[in-house]
Amino acid sequence: MENLLRPLIVVGGSVVLTLVIGWATDFLLRKADEQHHETPLWGLLRRGRIPYQLVLLAALLRGSYDEAQLLESRREGIGQTLTLVLIGSTAWLVIRIASAVVETSYSRYAHSRAQRDPARVRRVRTQVTLIMRVVSAIVGVVAAASMLLTFPAFRAAGASLLASAGILGIVAGVAAQSTLSNMFAGFQIAFGDMVRIGDTVVVDGEWGTVEEITLTFLTVRTWDERRITMPVSYFTSKPFENWSRGTPQMTGTVFFHVDHTAPVDAMREKLRDILRQCPAWDGRAYDLSVTDTTPNTMQVRALVTAKDSDDIWTVRVAVREQMIRWLTAEHPYALPRVNTADATPPPSHNGHRPSQDGVPHQQRRYHGSTRPDR
Repeated sequence: MENLLRPLIVVGGSVVLTLVIGWATDFLLRKADEQHHETPLWGLLRRGRIPYQLVLLAALLRGSYDEAQLLESRREGIGQTLTLVLIGSTAWLVIRIASAVVETSYSRYAHSRAQRDPARVRRVRTQVTLIMRVVSAIVGVVAAASMLLTFPAFRAAGASLLASAGILGIVAGVAAQSTLSNMFAGFQIAFGDMVRIGDTVVVDGEWGTVEEITLTFLTVRTWDERRITMPVSYFTSKPFENWSRGTPQMTGTVFFHVDHTAPVDAMREKLRDILRQCPAWDGRAYDLSVTDTTPNTMQVRALVTAKDSDDIWTVRVAVREQMIRWLTAEHPYALPRVNTADATPPPSHNGHRPSQDGVPHQQRRYHGSTRPDR
């Protein structure tokens, strides 16, 4: 009877004590989170309650296992298992605590800088993400090495492994050359402020937003919701456009090909009216100029500004659409055309159109179709 009662008391007592301590700790963290709304630290620490209880249970069982006198023939195996669980849960708990501390520091920094310097906040977000990945990788490697060292066979082979570590390191370095280059490129991107999470970039002709940065690859979400995954070494070896670096304000252009008789001054006034009615225009500047000519048309460039890349796209689309609609309705003679007869001048100031050689109307081809002048 004693052989059965003692193990039950030891194991049951360890489980009950773990649950009580875990509940008490979680209760204190919850109360602290309710009283300190200015920091998310206590709420984030509550995410570690499961590994925390695993650490307590494994430690209690490992320490009292000898007193339980349960399964004497399996003593070494059970003790080894408890040791492995203790190491793994400790590594898990360390990662959760480190994540809570880092996230709390970042949230405080982002709250104080979000309005004044959003670009800096995105840079710190990128650095924090990579730092947590590195910390998790280091803790995982240390935990795995500690687990292996608990086996006598690995401890006995330690000397031979250490002697061959140099050769293995050289072979691994050659085999993982591209992986290592991407890893160092990831650090260079994170701390060199080349590109950040949330930046608007153009790579290989694709426009999108940086969605994720790891030590080896970078994901860009395009405007049509596709994801482009690229090695981070691309951004350290090839040129790319970063529209969010520095100030997010942008200047955009809209080109029109019109007839030589197009009313440029009226187009300039119409551009001003369009922009005043466009909420995406930031009001900084606008301009309309003739930038080029050909034997049949002239090129007119409208220059507009906006606060970021999304708004500049909206402004350019609005200007292009409304300007063409206005030209079609008010000044159709200004549209590009291929002449099939002698050209007719635009209307005069009195509203009458002069005739040529006694012929009041001429045939012209507008946008590929022939219609009489009106």
